[in-house]
Amino acid sequence: MTDKQKLILIDGNSILYRAFFALPLLSNDKGVYTNAVFGFTKMLMKVLEEESPSHIMIAFDAGKTTFRHAKYKDYKGGRQKTPPELSEQFLLVRELLDASSIVHYELEQYEADDIIGTLAKKAAQANFNVQVITGDKDMLQLVSEDVHVQITRKGISELDIYTPEFLEEKLTIKPEQVIDMKALMGDSSDNIPGVTGVGEKTAIKLLNQFGTLENIYQNLDQVSGKKLKENLTNQKDLAFLSKELVTINQDSPVEIELDQIAYKGYDQSRLTALFKDLGFKSLLSSLDGESSDESEQTETLSPIDLKIISSFDEVKLTGTDAFTVEILEENYHTGEIIGFGLANDQGNYFIPTDVALGSDQFKQWLEGSTKKKITFDAKKVMVSLRRYGIQVKGIIFDLLLASYLINPAENSHDIPAISHRLGYQNLLFDEEVYGKGAKMSVPEQAIVADHVVRKAKALFQLQKDAEAKLQENEQESLFKELELPLASILADMESTGVKVDEKQLEVMQSELKARLSAIETEIHEQAGVAFNINSPKQLSEILFEKLNLPVIKKTKTGYSTSADVLEKLEDKHPIIPSILLYRQLGKLQSTYIEGLLKVIHDDKKIHTRFNQALTQTGRLSSVDPNLQNIPIRLEEGRKIRKAFIPSENDWIILAFDYSQIELRVLAHIANDEKLIEAFKSDRDIHTQTAMDVFNVTADEVDSLMRRQAKAVNFGIVYGISDYGLSQNLKITRKEAQAFIDQYFVSYPGVKQYMDDIVHKAKLDGYVTTLMNRRRYLPEITSRNFNQRSFAERTAMNTPIQGSAADIIKKAMIDLDHALKAGNFEARLLLQVHDELIIEAPREEADKLLELVPKVMTETVTLNVPLKVDASQGESWYDAK
Repeated sequence: MTDKQKLILIDGNSILYRAFFALPLLSNDKGVYTNAVFGFTKMLMKVLEEESPSHIMIAFDAGKTTFRHAKYKDYKGGRQKTPPELSEQFLLVRELLDASSIVHYELEQYEADDIIGTLAKKAAQANFNVQVITGDKDMLQLVSEDVHVQITRKGISELDIYTPEFLEEKLTIKPEQVIDMKALMGDSSDNIPGVTGVGEKTAIKLLNQFGTLENIYQNLDQVSGKKLKENLTNQKDLAFLSKELVTINQDSPVEIELDQIAYKGYDQSRLTALFKDLGFKSLLSSLDGESSDESEQTETLSPIDLKIISSFDEVKLTGTDAFTVEILEENYHTGEIIGFGLANDQGNYFIPTDVALGSDQFKQWLEGSTKKKITFDAKKVMVSLRRYGIQVKGIIFDLLLASYLINPAENSHDIPAISHRLGYQNLLFDEEVYGKGAKMSVPEQAIVADHVVRKAKALFQLQKDAEAKLQENEQESLFKELELPLASILADMESTGVKVDEKQLEVMQSELKARLSAIETEIHEQAGVAFNINSPKQLSEILFEKLNLPVIKKTKTGYSTSADVLEKLEDKHPIIPSILLYRQLGKLQSTYIEGLLKVIHDDKKIHTRFNQALTQTGRLSSVDPNLQNIPIRLEEGRKIRKAFIPSENDWIILAFDYSQIELRVLAHIANDEKLIEAFKSDRDIHTQTAMDVFNVTADEVDSLMRRQAKAVNFGIVYGISDYGLSQNLKITRKEAQAFIDQYFVSYPGVKQYMDDIVHKAKLDGYVTTLMNRRRYLPEITSRNFNQRSFAERTAMNTPIQGSAADIIKKAMIDLDHALKAGNFEARLLLQVHDELIIEAPREEADKLLELVPKVMTETVTLNVPLKVDASQGESWYDAK
């Protein structure tokens, strides 16, 4: 068989189902579910590598109705509806196959089994070696010397290869007897009746004795067992009907020839792009010679009229000038300024760093509030120049923020990218000038000057285009009254920084090391031997060979010890909770405590950077370090906040947190009377939902009911499905769907909102927040179910989450005005999602505990009251 051509036939539906339920519910950075696609792709790449097929095809079921339904209308009846999280991935897999240059095929009225059976027969007759890959044991009827069937077991990472010999050894029957075995035992998954009381063992015993189904019925008097004989007699018609149903049609009208499924290799660039889009980083390295992102720049740009000045006197200012600061490092808190660009309708200027920072005129111009400046990333400009004692004022336009508001979905909002999108092609990207990563360097001044000045000139030219687009979108107010003033507040927060008690972190580091050491000893005692807990190989040997715990998943290198695997084993042995805790504390130690210690500046503070133009919902994010994501599920994680302290003696930390703001925004947008009344009456909304969903009184709501109601409340507006909710609550899909249905009965306004917003998004192509922030959803009308479903979920959620983000941004601006108007010394330090963290003198605390909630609750007027929880303490931890 080795010199034969090899055909691989894969049962697409079967493998996708198994991959979906074998892997945790993964999604990429766009929220598209990918776990089934990831598992399928890993299996496919392994098959291509190990089998080296000359021909390959993936077969899919064409629809719910097949020729078998005409024989038995209840065929496959009672099957649960495919989870939408899986349905979305079928078309995505087809995209993957197209990128891999692999044919996929389906046939109306027939199943994937029939397509595979027909092609397997045709290929075997043409002297091919055929390998069928499936999770369905019905396919074992195809086994022959030329057709081997590989059946998945334990997910999709392990396969049993059934040859005629292996089949007989495993089941003690021949391939031709598989149909009769399935006919006798039936199949609950396909609703094939079979004969009552006959399972696999009984069916095999009967076939070993009589050979065939027909022979059994010709010799019923020889069948032992009164009840068995009675069932066989009474259900003869069902037995032969079942045989018809389980028999694969190997002469289906498949309109595809073997030469059409020859495999010539995948489209590398297309597959690489798809892997990146899906977030399959671990699979990218498997693509031989992955295409490099670095390409030589061959374009020669036309010369630009610029002047490299030696004194700021040489600059002709016009009253409205475009101004850029060039910093190579992403972190502008520490990055070196390598020059400035300035452009207006009088000229284009490059100002070397030493000339600029040594000029009083330059400083006066920057600090002049009446000197109008057009810039890019106002926050970066302000923060980077404060290091040199310059307080930049007079910024009237920020192209970064304008571009972000016009379309937050764009991958890049830098000046060259914006220029190219608007038709200006005379700019290079920074990477093309400076290189990237370790290869980054500053070229000679003439090259830097040309690049920087081109950006300043583009900035000057693009302002009018961007302003016109903001006006067209009715986003001028959002830009001028929210995002631009917020940039100045965020610059203040970043420059102020948060003081950190380094010794406190070091104490925590020592305590965690001791705790980890104690847990390590405990784990070794539980295992009965010392081993390296951080070694997956050694850990898997302990768990699955020494302790004989059930194997959940295997990988190429052995047994999986991933978090999702260990969580499924948590109640099987005391060592598992210990290992999970060890890993959590280890991450706290390495990622957070050690990570924070590395980024403390000379002023004993941490200066995070807030991304103002990143998320599509308008939420702020935090980097270098991310202070919005310090883990708080474990007490050890919460204690990290103890190290964040006031920067002055006798000052305190205050925290102000919007209570359930997204649900309040939902009540307002959906205008649901019952939801509005609950918030107006200040009732606990999760208890209220539990009362409605479970039809109980408030006194009868227990902690489990409230937790389930909370999951419904927060999940429903994200378009959560019965499957998603069942996974969150660890209940059946039927129970989860009942919760969802009852929720919509209780809150009909919410259901109406969800239907209306999806309909409106399909008409407009976008959704908006209360303050007119837009999110475009081109996929909302896509034929691709996967893309369309994600867009629909996004349409439901963005107006809620985006409006909540807008509200807290406006609250920050209103609070800044109030603090200045009241001559408070208090300083805003952090924004963490729906929460504001402030430091202030102790004597200001009482006034702030009254003022800040008032400002935050009055920042917008909704149909329901906003509510703010306030607290204070000696550290961030104490304040929470």
